[in-house]
Amino acid sequence: MIHDDARQRQTRPAPAAWRVVWWFGLVSLAADMVYEGARSMYGPMLAALGASAVVVGVVTGLGEATALVLRLVFGPLADRTGRYWAITILGYALTAVCVPLLWFAPRVGGVGLTLAVALILLERLGKAVRSPSKSALLAHAAGAVGRGRGFGLHKALDQTGAFAGPLLVAAVVASATGTMWTGMAVLAVPGAVAMALLAWLRWRVPDPTIYDPAARASAQDPADDATPRQGWWADVVGADLPPAFFRYAFAAALTTGGLVTFGIIGYHLTTAKIVPLAAIPVVYAAAMAVEAVAALVVGAMYDRTGPRVLLVVPVLVGLVPGLALTDPTLLVMGGVLAWGVAQGVQDSTVKAVVADLVPAARRATAYGVFAGIQGGLAVAGGATVGWLYDVSLPALVVVVAATQVVALVLLASALREVRR
Repeated sequence: MIHDDARQRQTRPAPAAWRVVWWFGLVSLAADMVYEGARSMYGPMLAALGASAVVVGVVTGLGEATALVLRLVFGPLADRTGRYWAITILGYALTAVCVPLLWFAPRVGGVGLTLAVALILLERLGKAVRSPSKSALLAHAAGAVGRGRGFGLHKALDQTGAFAGPLLVAAVVASATGTMWTGMAVLAVPGAVAMALLAWLRWRVPDPTIYDPAARASAQDPADDATPRQGWWADVVGADLPPAFFRYAFAAALTTGGLVTFGIIGYHLTTAKIVPLAAIPVVYAAAMAVEAVAALVVGAMYDRTGPRVLLVVPVLVGLVPGLALTDPTLLVMGGVLAWGVAQGVQDSTVKAVVADLVPAARRATAYGVFAGIQGGLAVAGGATVGWLYDVSLPALVVVVAATQVVALVLLASALREVRR
């Protein structure tokens, strides 16, 4: 629940729930310009600093694992302390600071690769810090407008930033005096905008539970306050979360682990000389645009038809390596678009299902546990894909396809138990 201090400060008239969803989306739009602009170049940046495909796969996979697994810590921390806003702001600040510092990586000699890896992982740590708290805050407002549509709109705005950020980096790289490192420095501007918007939103809506009557009633129930708090370890592993949640989490994690990271796709585009270096952020931006549209469409379908719409995700994940890691440019672009659709559904509608499966007071913990399960497979998937990319592309395609068949079976089984 939101900390009591925040609830007491909600004295001004509350804006409409849709406005709050939009404002959260605008914060994510600016922040995504920062970290998605950087992520579009992680493969080429690491390669320029001397990294191999295996190193790129491990670093990008470990980055995704960091962004996911450590939510196991910060989700329960938010639920225990009620400091959702403070934790959210801290997480965004890490991203806003670490990405521009990548400008220094090629300027520090032999430790450049180490510095770049550290900053990439710290940027991903920022994602882990803020995501459970932000999702819990957003879920309150989204519940008043339809969680599928609310999370879908947020994701669409989020992806608008993910589209604009890589284009900004591409423009800098393509300029007469620009480099990809200068592009990282320029991303300090949208980072500052994100922090200013977040501070304003925190001042304007200190207590989003006003949009969620069930959550507010639960928080004000004296019996709820008297419930003994579990131990920290029990919180981390989600000991009191329903079994249906875990079945769903493991099914979704298989799709996360099987989805090739854009770091590997960008590495392939560079080393295979499929597109010029300056065009790689443009390719990434196109995928982000597709991701935004997918989030809106699938979010609306979720509110109308239920969670079975998510069955498309394993199919898309299985198609990506067979298309994106080939040579014909048209097939590669098709794979990138499939990657964008899969990403859009995974990071929007998937979260709506989590909010519907668990009590409001345990949502941040549930988002942390869910992400932790995903992250365990993300690091394994990143390393495996990087290794198989060097060893055998056909083997990579077969392995990913096999894992997605398993994911499809498990997901179909889990979604039958999700009650709308």
